[in-house]
Amino acid sequence: MLSRILYEDKDIIVAYKPAGLAVQTARLGQQDMVSELKNRREKGGNSAAVGRGEPYLGLIHRLDQPVEGILAFARTRGAAASLTGQLRAQGDEGGFCKHYYAVLCGVPDCREGRLEDYLYKQALKNGKHTDYRAVIVNPDTASAESALGEAAKARRAVLEYRILEPNKEQGLALADIRIRTGRFHQIRAQMAHAGLPLLGDLKYGSPEARALAAACGVRNVALCAYSLGFVHPVSGEKMDFRVKPENPAFSSFHLTEKSAARPTWNQ
Repeated sequence: MLSRILYEDKDIIVAYKPAGLAVQTARLGQQDMVSELKNRREKGGNSAAVGRGEPYLGLIHRLDQPVEGILAFARTRGAAASLTGQLRAQGDEGGFCKHYYAVLCGVPDCREGRLEDYLYKQALKNGKHTDYRAVIVNPDTASAESALGEAAKARRAVLEYRILEPNKEQGLALADIRIRTGRFHQIRAQMAHAGLPLLGDLKYGSPEARALAAACGVRNVALCAYSLGFVHPVSGEKMDFRVKPENPAFSSFHLTEKSAARPTWNQ
């Protein structure tokens, strides 16, 4: 379940996170990516902070625990500030450019689409722990001055999707998704709300989608952050990283051919 480093220098680390590994957790005894990367640096003696506490590692963005894909981390506070600024500008020129592969339960009529919703992060008690889920609300309710409670915190969420390969026999479709905003569980919640839940998503999937995942033997959400582009915070070089999904949910699709041509969407 260990992560895999794709690139590192004195300013940044880019790594692949496998499905099932938390990015960061406070739960005792549970592995997480941040701790793992810090331990690697300490054991390798590469940290400028050796002998002065644990090495600095700036967490820039996250992926849900059951989701796989590429993440960028900062090794200095200056690099963290630069990457965080790019993250806030994602969807604009000069910002983070992130693409995801997803297997959808259902084949939409349109090969391309844009979803715009308002969602908020809802806290749910689960025994001693607190679980969270994204809830989509009517924009009029979300923006009303009289709205009360968590719904009043709803924020705009925008994504674009393109169907790469429909599989009508199985009732599935391979999609390339680009997010324009970075909201909690955004892709999973928005696609489910649109009637296209992700294969293997137990939290947002319909009973039919859960049954389909069980029949396919899929245990993790069929979502992979397969492409990440940004500007190096120090050199100014354009960085571009890609991985192929390891989730078996993608095995029936022709990812080799699809990966050869990046979608030319508007920046």
